[in-house]
Formats: sequence, structure tokens, C-alpha cells
Amino acid sequence: MICSVEQIVRNVTRTQTLGLSAAADRAPGTPLGPGRLILVVGPSGSGKDTLIAMAREQLADAGGILFPTRLVTRSAPVGENEAVLSEADLARDVEAGRCALEWHAHGLHYAVPATIDADIAAGRTVVVNVSRSAVPAARRRYAHVIVVYVDAAQEIRAERLFRRGRESRPQIDERLATARSDFGPDDADVLIVNEGPPEEGARALARLVAGVAAPCAAPFRRS
Repeated sequence: MICSVEQIVRNVTRTQTLGLSAAADRAPGTPLGPGRLILVVGPSGSGKDTLIAMAREQLADAGGILFPTRLVTRSAPVGENEAVLSEADLARDVEAGRCALEWHAHGLHYAVPATIDADIAAGRTVVVNVSRSAVPAARRRYAHVIVVYVDAAQEIRAERLFRRGRESRPQIDERLATARSDFGPDDADVLIVNEGPPEEGARALARLVAGVAAPCAAPFRRS
């Protein structure tokens, strides 16, 4: 069920002090907490990375909120929060347990480093852009997951994809045609319709992140 940013903040604040046990006290198989994992999802061209980057700037002085580097097998990084690995190297990292989440999309392999586990265990809040297909695994692995679905009309998304210049029109049309997912807006916790100035969506995202950020045992922000 989709809730407003204010509803999510109220609900999380109400339970903010629950479950603050140390990671060492966690039984095997128990979802990891007490920190929050905020997953930003949505179809290509909805503006997820733009909103995250702008929200990150707005939260630059906030302690205990992290935006981890995402791993990907593309030829060159896109944005400062992405690191490129070969398929063989990323596969080895996944096999060795060095990745918390992984997924395949549009011919690429993505992952989120398992270093976020220590941040979640320390009570910090982690914000990351992931595929909708990664949400079930995240909800099994972590105790406090909030899913933010960023959406926009298909014609707006198509124009954004064309402007960023990574693909041809036929490739964009194919991407949009295959963008359907079993995970829709109604499966998320919060919906941000990003069709106007991106500052509006970024403010909503930043307000959500700041409002639900768990109490920090050790404030820290990794670049």
C-alpha cells in the first residue's frame, strides 16, 4: 500500500527505538537491523539517479545517512556513485558473499556491496537505487526496508532517455517496451511522480530519508 511521505515518517518514528539490539545478538537468519534501507526503484527514465543525487546534496550535513557505491559491469561508470567491474570480478564478489544485493538488467550485472550490512547494524540509513527485482531479497535480508517508487509518464521517460544519449531511439523503444515488472507502484511504500521540476521530487525524497533515519550509534558517511 502506498503511503504519503508524512505517513511513512510517522509510522517509522513511532517504532524508531524498537529492535536496537546489536548485530552480535541477532539470531542466524533474522533480518538485519536496526538501520533503515531505503530502496529507490522505478522504470528507466523516471529520474531515480537525479533525485538521489539532489537529495544527497540536501542531506550533506546529516549524520548517519549513506549513499553507497553501486557495482556494475558496464564499460564506464555513470555518476559518482557507480563503480565498474568486469563480469568475472563481480561474479566472484557475489560468490564470495561480498555483495548484499545483486540483479541483472538490460544486459548488465549490478550489485550493492555487503559493506552496507555493517552500516545497517550500526543503526545508519542507507539509500540506494536498485532494480525492482531486488526488492524481495532486500526485504528478506533487512528488517527495516522502505521502497520508494519513482515514476513518470512513458513519453517523458522516453525523452529523458534520448537526451542522456546512451542509446538510439530503437534501443530506447525496446527498453521501454520491456520495462514492465511484476513489482508496480502499489507494491512500494511511497510513490514519487517525477514529471515536474526534479527539485520537487528530490525534496520529497530528502524529507523521507531525513524523517526515517534511524538513531545513529556512530555517525559516518562514506563517499
